Amino acid sequence: MITDTVILGSRLREVLGDRATTDPDRMGAYVRDQSLLTAAGRPAALVKATSTADVVATLTVAHELGVPVVTRGAGTGLAGAANALDGCVVLSVAAMDRILAVDPAARTARVEPGVINGDLAEAVRRQGLWYVPDPGSRAISSIGGNLATNAGGICCAKYGVTGDHVAALTAVLADGRVIRTGAATRKNVAGLDLTHLLVGSEGTLAVIVEATMRLRTAPTAATTVVAFFDSAERAIDAVLAVSAVAEPSLMELMDDVTIASVNRLTKMGLDESAGAMLLIQCDGRSAAAEAADCAAACEKIGASEVFHTDDPDEGEAFTAARRMALPALEAMGTVLLDDVAVPVPALPAMLARIRSAAARHDVTIGTFGHAADGNLHPTIVFDAAQDGALERAKDAFDDIVAGALELDGTISGEHGIGVLKAPYMGAMVGTVERELMLSVKAAFDPRNILNPGRGI
Repeated sequence: MITDTVILGSRLREVLGDRATTDPDRMGAYVRDQSLLTAAGRPAALVKATSTADVVATLTVAHELGVPVVTRGAGTGLAGAANALDGCVVLSVAAMDRILAVDPAARTARVEPGVINGDLAEAVRRQGLWYVPDPGSRAISSIGGNLATNAGGICCAKYGVTGDHVAALTAVLADGRVIRTGAATRKNVAGLDLTHLLVGSEGTLAVIVEATMRLRTAPTAATTVVAFFDSAERAIDAVLAVSAVAEPSLMELMDDVTIASVNRLTKMGLDESAGAMLLIQCDGRSAAAEAADCAAACEKIGASEVFHTDDPDEGEAFTAARRMALPALEAMGTVLLDDVAVPVPALPAMLARIRSAAARHDVTIGTFGHAADGNLHPTIVFDAAQDGALERAKDAFDDIVAGALELDGTISGEHGIGVLKAPYMGAMVGTVERELMLSVKAAFDPRNILNPGRGI
């Protein structure tokens, strides 16, 4: 391994100069993503790419030597997909962070993978445009990472996930060849859809080096409804009632554990006696009328309190509170964050399974998520220093995933598979289907060097 590392380091430095290193001290911050309870190996080298040429050079060398490559952007992933493997090259594209062009007429933006989601949103907002995908990590996560996991966000139910807003990609294959997929046109049915095959592939098929993302005209001011209920089950009844009368741009759920933790952190004065809170926003020309229908539906279901506002600052304050759900739960202890989705009518049954898992394994679970599309984030909170606590948390995690599968759901709605969810893939997709996925992987990456063992 020492000789191999020496050869690898020498070859990389030959073509990349000081953008490549084998110094363990310089690689330490690039070993794992934010999934802190997943395994990470010891990389042999780190490349900080600044251009497509750097990516091509890295993959050409790695392919020739048969060395695995793990690509990472901002490192904000939550499933361990960007964790290093023993002896791998960690390829960071974070420095490829230019917004190359914004075309207001075509409503597209051409960007490098290291561009931060929130930075793109702000840049196009100044031109009267809207970049829609809005994961909770939008202030720190990159477009490349969003594409790699097909990231979601709070407005998915109405506007879709990241993949619904990508028009074209430029990517580098495992052997260094550059491919271009998709088109700038609104319609394109020429051949197989390679663009959406790459989206969500978690760096296992190719390295995305440029993306053309679709934009929308800036939305009209939103109208916000906040409703409190005596139980999460009653709140889900309201979700179904609201969906029958309106199409909100977002409909977010926080259970009692999450409400209390957010209130302690933000001092917002949320009703900690409530069993659940729904945050609903409507946009567009009929926003006020839709929001009024949403409020009435919540009241009919039996909301203990309903707050209705057209004030954008008040609406943003409540949205910010929802975005603080995970940080607030993290302040309570070590967390193991899950990401499951079920058909919306199955949400009450999914909540019952989450609570059963908490009781069975004696752990605290705060649940929040995107109620309008059935995507929940049960967050297991525990004391990592306590004997047996980690094992109990993992057992609860297993029960939650199993519950989602029992309810015709999915093991991941938006965070991806990575290391964290890899053990569940067989149960999720089936034997024949997984064989097909691995055949696709082999066609793109015959030497299996791109993030092997992850995502599929």
